[in-house]
Amino acid sequence: MVEACEKGAVEQLSRIVADDEGDTIFAVDRVSEELLVDFFEREIASVAPVVLIAEGIKEGKAILPNGAHEKDAPWRIIVDPIDGTRGLMYQKRSAWILTGVAPNRGEETNLSDIEFAIQTEIPLVKQHLSDTVWAFRGKGVTGERYDRINKSVTPLGLKPSRAATIEQGFAMISRFFPGARDILAEIDEEIVRGALGNPREGKAQCFEDQYISTGGQLYELIAGHDRFVADIRPLMRAKMSRRDVDLSICCHPYDLCTELIARELGVIVTNERGLRLDAPLDVQSDVSWAGYANENIRAQIEPLMLNALKNRGMLNS
Repeated sequence: MVEACEKGAVEQLSRIVADDEGDTIFAVDRVSEELLVDFFEREIASVAPVVLIAEGIKEGKAILPNGAHEKDAPWRIIVDPIDGTRGLMYQKRSAWILTGVAPNRGEETNLSDIEFAIQTEIPLVKQHLSDTVWAFRGKGVTGERYDRINKSVTPLGLKPSRAATIEQGFAMISRFFPGARDILAEIDEEIVRGALGNPREGKAQCFEDQYISTGGQLYELIAGHDRFVADIRPLMRAKMSRRDVDLSICCHPYDLCTELIARELGVIVTNERGLRLDAPLDVQSDVSWAGYANENIRAQIEPLMLNALKNRGMLNS
């Protein structure tokens, strides 16, 4: 990916090549997608059949090797080949390769079944360091940092914030795209006012970082950079419909397939109601989620967010 970005112009890499069910596909996406099936067929499916779920694959799913039956596959593997395409193709920010592995329970398999997750950073061309983090359920997290210049690898220790409040920290509601950003900002403001009170002259109470990558957002939580992140775009459907506007792109299960890593480090990751994520492993489902660096942050923010959503009729009874 780095080599492709080094060789390709921004205009070339940002060219739209398809509008699939999961997301718009840009030219930069094709670089990794073309290698994905071949890699899994050669390295994984040669040992045991797998169900591979990913953007860019026809119908979002492939049974590997060719001719294998889905029921015979012990694993379902969900992959986002590039999470953070938009930031990467314009060379603004790192993207991530996200992978989650779950025992095959057929179409009922969901995010809560994932037993192993790994996310690998795709660095900017001008960036010589990149991180890889992985976790097996119940066995903690391992991380390493790769130096592209001298080809060395060093251990990476990650620790979520232990702060008891979002004050003077990064905390935000995701509002990447047009359509309902005013509503999302209103909810964000209500939460911050409830948690920290009114703004003070010349002071910043907390900050936000609209990182257009769910894997990147999870990384910021596990690295101690962010204290609270919530992506509730799917809850905007009714509001946008009343405006005669379609719901734009939302977070999908493949975007969240590495949330196991965050949970293994103590980050609290929930759905919009504060419950465990249980979205199916597919490329179509819209998923709302919230991440809290620790229980103190959750206690401060979650009641305020739930109240804001309920008051706007955005949580089904």
